[in-house]
Amino acid sequence: METAMWREIEPDERYEVAVDGFKVVAYSFGTGDEVVFCLNGGPGLPCDYLREAHSCLIDKGYRVVAFDQLGTGASDRPTDAGLWTIGRYVEETEAVRKALGLGKVHMLGHSWGGWLAIDYALTYPENLKTLILEDTVADMPHLVGELERLRAALGSETVAMMQKHEAQGTIDHPEYLAAITILNYRHVCRLPDWPAPVKRSLDDWNMGPYGTMQGPNEFLYIGNLKDWNRVPDLPKITVPVLITCGEHDELTPACALRMKLGLPDAELKVFANASHMPFYENPQAYYPALLDFLSRRGTA
Repeated sequence: METAMWREIEPDERYEVAVDGFKVVAYSFGTGDEVVFCLNGGPGLPCDYLREAHSCLIDKGYRVVAFDQLGTGASDRPTDAGLWTIGRYVEETEAVRKALGLGKVHMLGHSWGGWLAIDYALTYPENLKTLILEDTVADMPHLVGELERLRAALGSETVAMMQKHEAQGTIDHPEYLAAITILNYRHVCRLPDWPAPVKRSLDDWNMGPYGTMQGPNEFLYIGNLKDWNRVPDLPKITVPVLITCGEHDELTPACALRMKLGLPDAELKVFANASHMPFYENPQAYYPALLDFLSRRGTA
């Protein structure tokens, strides 16, 4: 079987879904009965980078649906910080699923979308066939410790410099940003040139949801999710789960293992030569693993 490969595909359908008086825009590819419902990372990113990486699954007969979460992309962008909670995003996800009549789905959550998918699975378990948790975690305090470990590899002087700027609130200083850039190229995407959909999503980042929920960058968690931990609840998720991550992932293999150990029916794949975006960094390993899981476990 030739490997599926990502490419830019125009959506077959574009929907505008009303969610609590706001407009949320969703995109659908293909017409298959089996729906892969994608929840992208961020928070605050448009869905381009995840949508373009998975729309190619139509080649294998799947229908693929993604949406711009409220505050991102073509969806409305309110400025009320009270909207930026994981619970509200769970209800938004359910509103999109119902509006599009998707039935039971294969839910694929990447990064922040994985935290959202976990909370969705705990709230609406009856709507899932499988759950695919990509480059994500179930325990934020554990992740914070892992990120400290990744930072430490930059050396003690660099870490001290970063902590100084974080304490002073001068995280826009060039030397601090330089350290973040190195970490991003090690642990977010290791390609020398980041793919166009990734750049598009990053160029249109809404820092409102991101700052409120996570913090100012990928390596400093001080937002309203900083204490989020679903490890005690993972045994309640009984659908088949595929966990994926890159060997150099910022959301590390140790975080992935913690999820696997808590889930009753989970498989874990760690992709070589990849960090936080294996679908772009190592597609020749990523797509066969995803398609194999869906074909074996997807007919729940």
